[in-house]
Amino acid sequence: MTIIPTSIPDVLIVEPKVFGDERGFFFESFNQRIWRELTGLDGCFVQHNHSRSTAGVLRGLHYQIHNPQGKLVRVVSGEVFDVAVDIRRSSATFGRWFGAALSADNKRQLWVPPGFAHGFYVTSPVAEFLYLTTDFWAPEHERCIAWNDPDLAIQWPLAGEPSLSDKDRAAPPFRKAELFP
Repeated sequence: MTIIPTSIPDVLIVEPKVFGDERGFFFESFNQRIWRELTGLDGCFVQHNHSRSTAGVLRGLHYQIHNPQGKLVRVVSGEVFDVAVDIRRSSATFGRWFGAALSADNKRQLWVPPGFAHGFYVTSPVAEFLYLTTDFWAPEHERCIAWNDPDLAIQWPLAGEPSLSDKDRAAPPFRKAELFP
């Protein structure tokens, strides 16, 4: 596994070592010992989620204001543009975002730390998205921020109007969202 730093130091791209030949491939998608050695992070994952979305679906920007979740995310089918937004007021990177293409082909993962909002946009006909979380889903603490907030100015690779859930369509702007201290 290789850890690739991003423009936001707490957000990491994780690139697995892939062993492949004409029969297919194998890789460890997670190894706690190596993760700790390479990142210094010692958290454990308590929930594993799987979603499937079609082209043009945009999910996010989601977070939990209490019981914040760190997420290790990856795509097992298709491709997405994945985004992490620092919503920790005390952070030097507060209000900044980082985005990366994650796909079944590149096998890259993104570490989205607690204290960040997260979202993704499906750029392939279909995408299956997996994520490990460091805390359990707590719907009463779930919050979102408008995906198209002008203050954040996320450069989504849109192909037309995105398909949104009602919750995401009603999300408040960044300036009015409940954020971390």
